[in-house]
Amino acid sequence: MERPGPSGVTGSDASGPDPQLAVTMGFTGFGKKARTFDLEAMFEQTRRTAVERSRKTLEAREKEEEMNREKELRRQSEDLEPTSSGSNVARDGSKSSSRDTSSSESEASSESSDDELIGPPLPLKMAEEPVNHMEEDILGPLPPPLGEDVEEEEEEDDDDDDDSEEEENPVQKIPDSHEITLKHGTKTVSALGLDPSGARLVTGGYDYDVKFWDFAGMDASFKAFRSLQPCECHQIKSLQYSNTGDMILVVSGSSQAKVIDRDGFEVMECIKGDQYIVDMANTKGHTAMLHTGSWHPKIKGEFVTCSNDATVRTWEVENPKKQKSVFKPRTVQGKKVIPTTCTYSRDGNLIAAACQNGSIQIWDRNMTVHPKFHYKQAHDPGTDTSCVTFSYDGNVLASRGGDDTLKLWDIRQFNKPLFSASGLPTMFPMTDCCFSPDDKLIVTGTSVQRGCGSGKLVFFERRTFQRVYEIDITDASVVRCLWHPKLNQIMVGTGNGLAKVYYDPNKSQRGAKLCVVKTQRKAKQAETLTQDYIITPHALPMFREPRQRSTRKQLEKDRLDPLKSHKPEPPVAGPGRGGRVGTHGGTLSSYIVKNIALDKTDDSNPREAILRHAKAAEDNPYWVSPAYSKTQPKTMFAQVESDDEEAKNEPEWKKRKI
Repeated sequence: MERPGPSGVTGSDASGPDPQLAVTMGFTGFGKKARTFDLEAMFEQTRRTAVERSRKTLEAREKEEEMNREKELRRQSEDLEPTSSGSNVARDGSKSSSRDTSSSESEASSESSDDELIGPPLPLKMAEEPVNHMEEDILGPLPPPLGEDVEEEEEEDDDDDDDSEEEENPVQKIPDSHEITLKHGTKTVSALGLDPSGARLVTGGYDYDVKFWDFAGMDASFKAFRSLQPCECHQIKSLQYSNTGDMILVVSGSSQAKVIDRDGFEVMECIKGDQYIVDMANTKGHTAMLHTGSWHPKIKGEFVTCSNDATVRTWEVENPKKQKSVFKPRTVQGKKVIPTTCTYSRDGNLIAAACQNGSIQIWDRNMTVHPKFHYKQAHDPGTDTSCVTFSYDGNVLASRGGDDTLKLWDIRQFNKPLFSASGLPTMFPMTDCCFSPDDKLIVTGTSVQRGCGSGKLVFFERRTFQRVYEIDITDASVVRCLWHPKLNQIMVGTGNGLAKVYYDPNKSQRGAKLCVVKTQRKAKQAETLTQDYIITPHALPMFREPRQRSTRKQLEKDRLDPLKSHKPEPPVAGPGRGGRVGTHGGTLSSYIVKNIALDKTDDSNPREAILRHAKAAEDNPYWVSPAYSKTQPKTMFAQVESDDEEAKNEPEWKKRKI
């Protein structure tokens, strides 16, 4: 079969010159012969290859199925075999046939059995025992004998009893076996904040400083990696990380709260309101000193603050020019009352505030007019309630009063306190309290006068409100306390400028455990430049001085230089020695130089000192007068006549008039 070539003619025609092609196109052919392809042969070869591959795949599948069938038959035969040796007695013909079949089966399934059984043969005792396929499916070690089971059950019961005892005694969960001390300054640490992950701690105090502590980056020296004054000359009253951990709310003694990021850079500052407007709801911000603030636990960027202008305001980070809403605490008579502390509930739906008249008022976050709960005399009137906080379950409220009490309230029945504890002195308006992570304990601090004992961290059991535990912190007041739920560590701020962290290596996680194990870094030697260089970028290379690459090498060179490394000689004391004359010695000349010749103190009047030489200058002119002797006109002074001479020289008409 002939195929057409590239010129459109058949293979036989393409072999010789084409006269029509030469006449039409000017050449007789295309040069080389066109290549021909036999399509039928190609298709046949492809079909054979596909059939061969399909046959091999089918054979492999059949072989695999046959091996699986042999395995099943072998398992069935093992199940049907008698377990005892006495039952194996049978006829010779059956024996021979069974041997033949078993030998054939063993030869056929040698490959499969090798895959299943690996290692030495089973012992005689295990071979005689019947095989239980249910036990083959169970993974793990074999169960112990019955006596061991009983012992293990007793041990488990003992462990359960111990666990129940620990659950019944929450004091054992307090992490107070170890502590570290962070030196904030010399004044009171009035604010503590820990991010949700527990990686960074921030402290603020009466010295206007805010310091950042990184547990993962600190060593055993326990030094802060950053210190700043975000509110200039205002005491820091409250610091709190947001629920995302990327922002910090800073509340100071000013009327404007600030929000900074994790590195201390300012994100926003609340606007100050107009203090001449009577209705505080019509101003854009606070007009008096702030007390505290708190982030919303669920909504990012929302926080609440309270101030001496008798308002509680909510804010949004995206809108610093005006507050979001205003809550105005009122007495029963409808008069203004100043809130001293405020906070959100755990779900963020309620806002609680304690006021100077001793009342606690709780609003619905979306209703600013009337409080949802109002208890008039929660604490003594005229005392500043320093803290209100909600439990983790959201049903209980704890309040730390300025009347040296700690009270527990159930917001579902907000008509009387559940428990009350007294004898807890406080002298700071920000002494706080907090719940343990399991909600079984309540923690607060006590204040002491200087030199009159030590401040304590007191633990109360929530169920019975018994004073179950105390920790002596230091010889100063305990102002702030914070129990982090993830780290299980307690942070304490004191009145003498210390921030202490209590932890337990077994019960606590990360936090202070990270920096305790790191050794303190060695201080580097101070390297100083021997000469200051002024580098001009466009100077010519020939005028450019070589830049020092290492100050250490230069210091070594300077030490070898006898001039630069020469120690200055001390001043000579006494009459002098070694060719050096003393500043004042024991000789008469030195005494005269010191006391007479160099004494140039002149207490006289400078005008008199100048005029003292006026007579000599007039009699013997030397400097100024000779220079102007030729050009200076002669001085002529008017003569002063006496009164008698003036009367004689008067004209006649004046005499007549008189």
